[in-house]
Amino acid sequence: MSAAVMTGRIAEASPRSKARIAGVLYFLSLLTAGITETFVRGRLNYAGGYIAIAGMAAMTLIVYDIFKPVNRRLSLLAVFFAFVGLAFEVVRWQPQGLNIALVFHGLYGLLIGYLIFRSTFLPRILGALMAFAGLGWLTYLSSPLVNHLSPYNLACGLLGDISVYLWLLVMGVNAQRWKEQASAA
Repeated sequence: MSAAVMTGRIAEASPRSKARIAGVLYFLSLLTAGITETFVRGRLNYAGGYIAIAGMAAMTLIVYDIFKPVNRRLSLLAVFFAFVGLAFEVVRWQPQGLNIALVFHGLYGLLIGYLIFRSTFLPRILGALMAFAGLGWLTYLSSPLVNHLSPYNLACGLLGDISVYLWLLVMGVNAQRWKEQASAA
């Protein structure tokens, strides 16, 4: 199936299906990244990383489409932060040992948390968890802070991210409320 046909089918999908696709892409990307970082060395490590990044980019675009009815500009800003972070992942640039990609993912998490909290189609607690995850990722602004808080900051980030995307994978969104919020926007 061509990419254009696949993109067209996703665009026509229901909000609940889009949410589930985003959840699948998130977990496949996380699994791919985890396996390649743990077990694979050399060029295959780079290939696995790029596959995970491509999955995260696709997931980010779907999440943008889901949260567009809540606030189009903030959802677009979240996409911008996510793509800047993914660009840092692609070039693997970490000045002074800081993982800048995680900082941008933290900004993305804060914005998505706010959008979830403001939405009517997802539980507000997920927004709080995602914002908490964003704060965990923002600790990567400072190497001493990361060293002091590790592994708790990583646990906070993963707990928030995984809970939101697991909800999207299993439950999706409330399609009726999503349509109501989309028509009001």
